[in-house]
Amino acid sequence: MSNPKLQSILLLLLLSLSPFLLAAGDSIHSLLVDHGLPAGLLPRSVSNFSLDPATGLLSVRLDRPCLAEYDRKSPIHFDQLIQANLTYGGLRAVTGLSQEELFLWLPVKEICVPDPSSGVIFFDIGVARKQLSASIFENPPDCKPEGDRKVFNDVSRLNFREYDERKKDQ
Repeated sequence: MSNPKLQSILLLLLLSLSPFLLAAGDSIHSLLVDHGLPAGLLPRSVSNFSLDPATGLLSVRLDRPCLAEYDRKSPIHFDQLIQANLTYGGLRAVTGLSQEELFLWLPVKEICVPDPSSGVIFFDIGVARKQLSASIFENPPDCKPEGDRKVFNDVSRLNFREYDERKKDQ
């Protein structure tokens, strides 16, 4: 190819497509880390994802809707499709993610790590902004099928019953 004009056009085309190629070839978990977020915010069962570098829109598709438990207090439900605007240190306008809080499933609207060195992550669930240790999100969790939501609720109730019984015995 000796035509410099054609070479320039091909180079420009390749450069403009490179963000899409990088996002497609990289793992979602390393993409999160590159943006100052813990790798374990999303489960292992991600089947594919895309990132629009112009808008920051991140779309993540899982094999199926599922539940993950990071800490024993509040499981997280993932829809099959999760979307958010990815910025450094944050996922904003999140859809497809909800967290159980006081026996209610509330949508997660935003996740942010304002200072990665602080070890703190914030979840905005609409009615509250939860502060959690970022360390519980270091590793991508295994996700259980959505039908296990009842099991999570039963286990939570069992733990409360056991606690109440122990308290009565003291």
